[in-house]
Amino acid sequence: MSATFVIAQGGGPTAVINQTLVGAVLEIRKRYPDARVLGSRHGVRGIRDDNYVDLTEIPEEQLRLIGKTPGAALGSTRDKPDAAYCEVVLKGLQKASADAFIYIGGNDTAGTQQILSDAAGGKIAFVHAPKTIDNDLVENDHTPGFISAAEFVAGAFLSVDLDFRALPGIYVGIVMGRHAGFLTAAAAAWQQDEDSGPHLIYVPERAFSVDRFIDDIKATMDRHGRCIVAVSEGVSTEDGKALVESLVPADRLERDAHGNVKLSGSDLNAALEHALAEGLPGKRARVDALGYMPRGYIGAISPVDSAEAFDAGAFAIGVAADGGGSVAMNDIGWRWVLKNVPLSEVAGKTRHMPKNFMMKDENKLASDGKDYLRRLVPPKYQIGKPFV
Repeated sequence: MSATFVIAQGGGPTAVINQTLVGAVLEIRKRYPDARVLGSRHGVRGIRDDNYVDLTEIPEEQLRLIGKTPGAALGSTRDKPDAAYCEVVLKGLQKASADAFIYIGGNDTAGTQQILSDAAGGKIAFVHAPKTIDNDLVENDHTPGFISAAEFVAGAFLSVDLDFRALPGIYVGIVMGRHAGFLTAAAAAWQQDEDSGPHLIYVPERAFSVDRFIDDIKATMDRHGRCIVAVSEGVSTEDGKALVESLVPADRLERDAHGNVKLSGSDLNAALEHALAEGLPGKRARVDALGYMPRGYIGAISPVDSAEAFDAGAFAIGVAADGGGSVAMNDIGWRWVLKNVPLSEVAGKTRHMPKNFMMKDENKLASDGKDYLRRLVPPKYQIGKPFV
């Protein structure tokens, strides 16, 4: 079959997003030896600007090396195309004589594919391949990129808990996650016992109260002599506003191109530090934002995550052959399978962490949440029990 496939990457890079790219390219070569494969630089912008990398003849050895490399090798974009932008992209795909467009990304990426698919009228196959460290795609048990990021977060909180045993105080780590708390919950994946941190977890699915936050920390300090806290950057107050909007003056808030408030900048750190200083004067306290580090850290690439990401890319080519759709990862009794679901089932939708993952009356991970993380992020290190 002589065909042209266009592949792009969108949204935040991950440690394994390039495995999905490579899985797709190698599967195309296997199924369609005469096909042309174009990589669009910086997501749909590359299609709009006719800016491609010809992946057709790149040696497999070089591709495999790219697959092991974090970040988005084709470049990414935060563009969230509307109908007019998608019309331009569709014209670009037609100019490239594209038979299929594989777009690797999250729910906004699926939304773009849905708009394009509707406009194309079946003449091009549009496929969404999953990627997000937030783990917030509906129809998925988990998503490529999450496991590696979760290992980083789990290791970071295991380590900082040991640090604060030696020099007791309060530590607050801000973890990425605008609407879903899976990655923040991963802070407890390698928790050693009930005495170990993180002692408190705050996620976007549950309203945040500064007064409750201070009271929780006071109680934890009384019990353990120290307090390790994991907070999602997207936690919101009872009125639905992001915490940063409640703590930071409006004239100091930063917003992205879509009008979304930037959540984990220095202002949120400073605001939480101020709340701690007022509520717990004289206590040793530190607030850090883990920021972008978890999503593409080369030292925490999970072999399982890599394999799943690669397979999702390969599966996407079969989905293209079926006319398009969204690749979804499901779990069946500790075994994961891939399936094709309609783009409309994923586009623009957010999967939230189930309520039963958190304790009902405490800001701590419940047994169901621990079981879920134990399956995806099993313990990696054996440590000695400190004397303090």
